[in-house]
Amino acid sequence: MATRRTMRDVAQAAGVSTMTVSRVINGQPGVLPETAARVERAIRRLGYQRNDTARQLRRSGQPTQIIGLLVDDLSNPFYATLTRAVEDSARRRHYVVLIGSSQDSLAREQEVVAAFCARQVDGLILVPVAGSHRFLASQMAQGTKVVCVDRPTTGLEVDRVLVDNRRAAQDAVRHLLDLGHSRIAFLGDRVDVWTISERYVGFCAAFEEQGLEPDQRLVRRGLRNRSQAAAVVADLMNLPEPPTALFTSNDLTTMGAIDSGRCADCALVGFDDFALADKLTPPVSVVTQDATAMGVAAAELLFARIGGDNSPPRELILSTRMVARGSGEIPAPGSAALGRLP
Repeated sequence: MATRRTMRDVAQAAGVSTMTVSRVINGQPGVLPETAARVERAIRRLGYQRNDTARQLRRSGQPTQIIGLLVDDLSNPFYATLTRAVEDSARRRHYVVLIGSSQDSLAREQEVVAAFCARQVDGLILVPVAGSHRFLASQMAQGTKVVCVDRPTTGLEVDRVLVDNRRAAQDAVRHLLDLGHSRIAFLGDRVDVWTISERYVGFCAAFEEQGLEPDQRLVRRGLRNRSQAAAVVADLMNLPEPPTALFTSNDLTTMGAIDSGRCADCALVGFDDFALADKLTPPVSVVTQDATAMGVAAAELLFARIGGDNSPPRELILSTRMVARGSGEIPAPGSAALGRLP
């Protein structure tokens, strides 16, 4: 007969104290998410059976008044704003928010979610990573509510708050095409990031509606930070036929393009607004989405579910807005649009 595993066994396997294991399995604060995830892995590996007070509370229907929020990158201004909105909504309801970042890693997402659920959160707001999210089904079966924001999930039907990324990108690129640009570069994050994929589809659709095709030599993806974007723009501008316009598909690639110092005379439209965009020379034209509104909407959906709303999953599509400030209104060299300038 197999020996029954103890908390001491789990602590030894995870390299932590038994007190830390106790805090994790009882959903108590004071443990780093990474440490809690390590404890959870040890519990699963050893087959330790938990019978903690927090689980009894969950089965009796008593909330813990804790929710988890998992975004891609907390250093990204868009996600920082969204996080603040969720925190403010939770605070008004006397809820605590546990916050983590996935760095677009499915393994890390699963670890952080496990750490949140070890604390018996009443619900989760996720910016999902690419890949299947069926692993959440067991937590949902135990009563954890889930809402997705900015991106949809794969393999799981839950509430989600999105914008029409495809249409917004198409409108922005059409704006550049109408100014005579045909050599328009696309700068984006990884191909498997849903928002970037949708914006690239919109980028191509703008060309297609005018009977054109984008030059694939001007398409750059996989850019995770400003320095990578800056290096790519410098490379593009050194081509024998450089782009005359840039469509940067998120705020970090936009800021990286500006950091390069090589696009002052190149038209530029970015997706997502950012601080001081209107103070630069020229001021930066952007497609803006309301991160605060997205955070508030996601929180409202989650708290409605926690409160007992059992209606079918909903999808909210929030609006975007093109803000023409100057950088996106530079006509292509030699185009007829030059004659229309004041």
